Amino acid sequence: MGLSWCSGCRVYTGAMVHVPRGRVLTDALALLPPEQRERLMGSEIRLIEYLDSCTEDAG
Repeated sequence: MGLSWCSGCRVYTGAMVHVPRGRVLTDALALLPPEQRERLMGSEIRLIEYLDSCTEDAG
């Protein structure tokens, strides 16, 4: 699944994408405490906002 997000207009779309069999995908939530992970996984809005903040911090 691929995700395209526009933080300016707050619209996102999802689509199936090809990932080569040998490619290892990283878990963006792996380093979070279990409680925070569960909170994000329970709300699509919170999850998108968290991922958006990660890209803002990185860029």
